[in-house]
Amino acid sequence: MQETTAGVDAAEVAALKRIALEGGVDGERKVSCAALGDRLDASSQTASRRLQRLESADLIEREVVADGQWIALTAAGKSRLREEYADYRRLFEDDAALTLSGAVTAGAGEGRHYISLPGYNRQFEERLGYDPYPGTLNVALDEESTRNRSELAAVEGVPIDEWEDEERTYGSATCYPARLEADAGGVEPVHVIVPDRTHHDEDQIEIIAPEMLRDELGLADDDEVLVEIEEA
Repeated sequence: MQETTAGVDAAEVAALKRIALEGGVDGERKVSCAALGDRLDASSQTASRRLQRLESADLIEREVVADGQWIALTAAGKSRLREEYADYRRLFEDDAALTLSGAVTAGAGEGRHYISLPGYNRQFEERLGYDPYPGTLNVALDEESTRNRSELAAVEGVPIDEWEDEERTYGSATCYPARLEADAGGVEPVHVIVPDRTHHDEDQIEIIAPEMLRDELGLADDDEVLVEIEEA
């Protein structure tokens, strides 16, 4: 399973889950540290510290009032719980594969440049087993897949390390093995590539493959595709 993020430990994730179960996912929920501590079998002081850590990690928003505090999960908090959910699905469900769906969209053209850089290209060949086509297939995820995208964090991917040349340092990324399905058929291997630092929103993914996927599957902008994520 994935390590907790932003310095948040398992006990604090348990507090986050309790807040969510009591209504913090859908909006603000009034919580007292004493009541939260009782539910977590901890003191009110411990509950207060856990809330402070969750707030510092940007997993909750809260407003302290005279008789308690109003708390709601942030988008990052909801994403963290989805990662937990994905972990448990993988433990107990045989068919818990992650499938993302969306529409092909035009990219900014940056993928062609970065995929071809020698520091990345060498790692792709060694770790993915192929020399990618110089470019990425961009997919705009539908609403449900945008929500589920955070489950990628629970999947074991292939790390691509940062590297540097004489001019600059290039960031690291993770590649997730997948199968791409479209009306014309399916293609594998492909990889969803997720840079550690990216300008893309959560509603988009980039895919690399040995061949140009638009030509291979006859894809055009707005064509619907399925991306079936696999374990590395």
